[in-house]
Amino acid sequence: MRACIQRVKNASVFLPEKNEVSGKIDAGLLILLGIRTNDTAKEAELLARKCSEMRIFEDDNGKMNRSITDICGKMLVVSQFTLFADCRKGRRPSFTEAAPPELAEILYQHFVEAVRKYGISVETGVFKAEMQVQLINNGPVTIWLDTDCL
Repeated sequence: MRACIQRVKNASVFLPEKNEVSGKIDAGLLILLGIRTNDTAKEAELLARKCSEMRIFEDDNGKMNRSITDICGKMLVVSQFTLFADCRKGRRPSFTEAAPPELAEILYQHFVEAVRKYGISVETGVFKAEMQVQLINNGPVTIWLDTDCL
């Protein structure tokens, strides 16, 4: 499982087909979440814990020493199968490492529920929908996590 974590001043997900916003947050984290074919609930829980406890918000001294719960921030979680793009051959990415939609959706929801257990308010995109993600990256701070490396 992979997460591209962005510390944001605000972020939202717009659904052009429905002409509506599906999720919107102020200060917090935008998580682009990729799920691999061999991922399980264990990886979802590990990554949820890491994202929830990571100290990447500044304290009174300007040091990254606070977590999302310390600042009462929110998360916006968006499913992103393209995080597993394989671009080693040719010019068109392959997505064979990305989990099939049936598995990915279950683990995506499991990740969201695992984050909520930490008391964090979570907004989401819509699984398999065309979405437009807007954000103001704060810092900028962008961190890449892969459960293979945790």
